[in-house]
Amino acid sequence: MHKKPYLPQKTCLVCGRPFSWRKKWARDWEQVKYCSERCRRQRSAASDADTADSDKSMR
Repeated sequence: MHKKPYLPQKTCLVCGRPFSWRKKWARDWEQVKYCSERCRRQRSAASDADTADSDKSMR
């Protein structure tokens, strides 16, 4: 039997996978958007690429 079945969950904005509350996120749970450091980096890299593309199209 799972010891902690009632932890809150969120869905990662990058990969779409569900992830559960972690003790290290206790203070910042409302601001947590990504399930891992890898997804956080991919999101910022993707948004940087989108910004660069939109800058080119504006010229």
